Amino acid sequence: QVQLVESGGGLVQAGGSLRLSCAASGSIFAINAMYWYRQAPGKQRELVAGITSGKITNYADSVKGRFTISTDNAKNTVYLQMNSLKPEDTAVYYCNVKGTYHSGLYVPNFVSWGQGTQVTVSS
Repeated sequence: QVQLVESGGGLVQAGGSLRLSCAASGSIFAINAMYWYRQAPGKQRELVAGITSGKITNYADSVKGRFTISTDNAKNTVYLQMNSLKPEDTAVYYCNVKGTYHSGLYVPNFVSWGQGTQVTVSS
């Protein structure tokens, strides 16, 4: 169906920046929305940011003003620019994509998750 490949995680000092990327590939017909989630040790996975095909964005309160989600529709890629990083941003970050894919004469829905990329912010 649809595969997601993430990149861009790493170790950074507090106040630093990182840019995550997530590229979708496969029999994609259309992408409706793309999201970034994160999961810290011992905590539930939480929504960080989302963007629709119409470029409408939403952010968790904890990252507003520091993170920016964007897409390159031609490349089926979503980005998360993370600035002014804090130790509490440390987590595994996952991308999530919702859309439709080619399946013979049909275009069923899909929901795909990336493999996750570690972001560690040191104090």
